[in-house]
Amino acid sequence: MTARRVFSGIQPSGDIHIGNYMGALRNWVAMQDEYAPVYCVVDLHALTLPQDPAELAGARVRTAKILLAAGIDPSRSLVYYQSQVPQHAELSWIMGTFASMGHLGRMTQYKEKEDKGGQNLGLFSYPVLMAADILVHRVHAVPVGNDQTQHLEFTRDLVDRFNSRYGDFFPVPEQITPPVGARVMSLKDPTSKMSKSDPDPGSRIIVTDDADTILAKVRRAVTDSGNRVAYDVERKPGISNLLDILSAFTGRSVHQLAEEYGAAGYGRFKQAVAEAVISGLAPVRQAYLDLDDADVEWIMAEGAAVARSGAEQTMSEVRRLIGLG
Repeated sequence: MTARRVFSGIQPSGDIHIGNYMGALRNWVAMQDEYAPVYCVVDLHALTLPQDPAELAGARVRTAKILLAAGIDPSRSLVYYQSQVPQHAELSWIMGTFASMGHLGRMTQYKEKEDKGGQNLGLFSYPVLMAADILVHRVHAVPVGNDQTQHLEFTRDLVDRFNSRYGDFFPVPEQITPPVGARVMSLKDPTSKMSKSDPDPGSRIIVTDDADTILAKVRRAVTDSGNRVAYDVERKPGISNLLDILSAFTGRSVHQLAEEYGAAGYGRFKQAVAEAVISGLAPVRQAYLDLDDADVEWIMAEGAAVARSGAEQTMSEVRRLIGLG
C-alpha cells in the first residue's frame, strides 16, 4: 500500500447502532478514497469483560458483516480479526515495558470502568494493546474523536520512549479529526449517548433492524412536553435528538427541518424520522443479509494473512532492535 496508512478498530460487543454507523463507519468508508486503511475487529479487547464464547463468536461475524455491508472494500482496505494476528499481543507486551503504572491509572476510561467494579489487568493495560494495534502496522495517522484523544497521546508517548532508546523506528501517529457526526442520543434517555450496552433495546436503532422495528422504536422514542418541533437541546432533548438523526439521514440542517415540521405535531414528525432512517439503512441491511457467513470468514482470514505478513516485518525489526532477533 503506497498511500498513507490509517488504523481504526471496533469491538465485537453488542450490535452496531446508528450512532456507530454515522459517527464512525460512514467516515471509515469515505477514508478509503484518500488513505490505505487498516480496519480491525478488536476481539482481544472484548475480553476485558466476561464473554459467552458462543455469543462472542457470533458477534465477531456480525461485526465483520456490518463493516463489509457498510462499504468497507477488502480490495481497498485491510480488514481482519485482531486475534488472528498474534503480533498485536507480542508488541503489546514489549510496549508495556515502556508504560508507567501511573500513566495507565490516570486513563479516563479505566477510571470510569473501575468505579463500576470488575477490575482486571486487561482492563488496566488495554491502552497498551490499543497502542500496539496502531504501531504493529506503523501507521501514519489515526482517526479519533475527542473521547479517544487521550489514548492516541498515550501511544505517541510510548513511541517517543521507544524511539529515544532504539532510534526513530516507529512513526509518531498523527491525529485525524473526522467530520463531526450526528449527535445521537438514547431514544429512551436523550440526555445519554446511544449505547450498545444499554439494557433497553428500545434505546437504540440497530443498523440491521427491519422497517417495522425502526418505526416502532421511533414512535416510542421519548419526546418532550408540548407538541411543537423545535431544536433546543436543553429544553427539548428528545425532539432535538430526533432532529439530529433526521438531519444525518437527509443531509438537511436541523434548523431547516425544525422549520418544516415545527407545527406538524410529533406523530407526523416521528413518521418522517422513521422513514428517513429506514431508507438510509436499507442498502446496508440488504447488503448484510446478502452476505454469507462462510464468505465473510474467508475474507477476514485472507485479510489476517496479509496483516500477519506486514506485522511480522515490523516485529522482526523490533526484535532485532531490542536484542531478541
